[in-house]
Amino acid sequence: MVRRFWVETLGCPKNQVDSDKITGLLVRDGMAAAEAPEEADLVVVNTCAFIEEARQESVDTVLALRSTAAEAELVVTGCMAERYGAELAEALPEADRVAGFGVPVSLEAKPSASSPSAVEPPSFDLLNLSRPPGEAPWAYVKIAEGCDRRCGYCAIPSFRGPQRSRSAEAIVAEVEGLGVREAVLVAQDLASYGRDQGQGPRGIIPLVESLRHRVDWVRLLYLYPSDLTDPLIDAICATGVPYFDLSLQHVSRPLLTRMRRWGDGDRFAARIADIRQRQPEAVFRSNFIVGYPGETEADHDALLDFVADVGLDWCGFFIYSAEAGTYATTLGGEIPAELAAERRRELAETQDGITAAKRDQLIGREVEVLVDTPGIARTYREAPEIDGIISVPDHLAVGRFHTVRVIDAMGPDLTAEAVLP
Repeated sequence: MVRRFWVETLGCPKNQVDSDKITGLLVRDGMAAAEAPEEADLVVVNTCAFIEEARQESVDTVLALRSTAAEAELVVTGCMAERYGAELAEALPEADRVAGFGVPVSLEAKPSASSPSAVEPPSFDLLNLSRPPGEAPWAYVKIAEGCDRRCGYCAIPSFRGPQRSRSAEAIVAEVEGLGVREAVLVAQDLASYGRDQGQGPRGIIPLVESLRHRVDWVRLLYLYPSDLTDPLIDAICATGVPYFDLSLQHVSRPLLTRMRRWGDGDRFAARIADIRQRQPEAVFRSNFIVGYPGETEADHDALLDFVADVGLDWCGFFIYSAEAGTYATTLGGEIPAELAAERRRELAETQDGITAAKRDQLIGREVEVLVDTPGIARTYREAPEIDGIISVPDHLAVGRFHTVRVIDAMGPDLTAEAVLP
C-alpha cells in the first residue's frame, strides 16, 4: 500500500518553497499526496517563528491537525523547529517528531528533549533539493538562504544562519524545470544575492537578466532599500514587471537607527519618485513595524504622513513582537499594546483608502493578465497570494496571458471582462 502524506505550510513564501521541496522528497521516497490530512499516514507542519502571533498560529495548527489526523505520524519542521528544537519537542507531546531544516522528515520515533537528534545538524540541504512542478503557472523560487544583516528586531539570522546563495545555474535549471510563466524570486535579503560567492553588489542583476529570457514574468520580493541601485532598477523594469517590494520598516531616522536599519522617509520617497519618473506604471509594496521600542507620536505621525503622501500600492503593517536574543529587547521605551494596535489601525485605514483609489483608477482600462486558476487572474501589479486578484470569465485558459477590460473594483480586488481579438 502506498503511504500518503499531507504538508501544511505556515508563514512566508520562502516556507512554501521549503514545503515544495519536502513534497518532492516524499514523492521520490515512494509516498503520494493525500487529499486531506485525515487520509494521511504522515502529516508535516512547516512552521513559522517570525513573531509571537505566527508562533501561536503554528502551535494551534499542530494541535488542530493532531485532532483531525489522529492516526497519522505528525512531524513539526520549519522555523519553530529550528529555533526551539528540543524545547519544542518537549512542549509539544502531540508531535511524533520535531525536525529542523534539512533533517529528513520521516516516521521515526520522537526524540526526547535531551536527545541530540532533536537538534542534530541538517543531513541534507533543502535549499538545493529539486522540487516537483506545481499546478500554478507561477512559482516562488528561493535563490538564497539566511541573512548577514543584524536588524534590531529580527531573530532570523540566529536560526537561518548567514547568507548562502545558490548558484545561478541551479536557479535557472529549477525555473526551467518548473515550466512556469512567472518566477517570483525570494530570499531573506534578495538584492544581496551572490555577495557570499564574491560576486559583489550586482550579483542579482545577471540572474534577473538570464531568467527574463526564460519566463514571461520575473518578480523580485524583499529588496533592502540601500541596495536598490540604478542598474538593479533598470534590470527590474526590463523584465516587464516593474514591481518593487521594498523592505522599509519605518521612515523615522531615529527609530530606524534603533532598528539598526538604513535610510529615512526622505530618502525612500526620493527613490520611489525617481523610479516613477523612469517607469510611471511602477507598482510599490512595503511593510512597516508599528510600536517598536521608543516609537514616539512624532515617529508615528511621520510614518502616517509618508504613507499618505507617497501612495504605495500595497502595504502591510505589523505590531512589533519582542524576539528573544535580539537587540531590540535590550532597548527601553516599550509601547503599550493598546497604543500599538491603535497606531496600526490608523495606518491600515489610511492605506486601505489609497489602495482602493489606485484600484478604482484601473476601471475602464485594458490590461494583460495571467490566469492562475479558472476565473482568477493577475496583472504584473499583483504578486501571487499576496496582493489583490482580478476576477475574469471562467472560459479564459489557465496559464495563458489574456487582454481584459477592468469593469469594477471592490477594495483590493477587480473584476474584468474579456476583450475580443
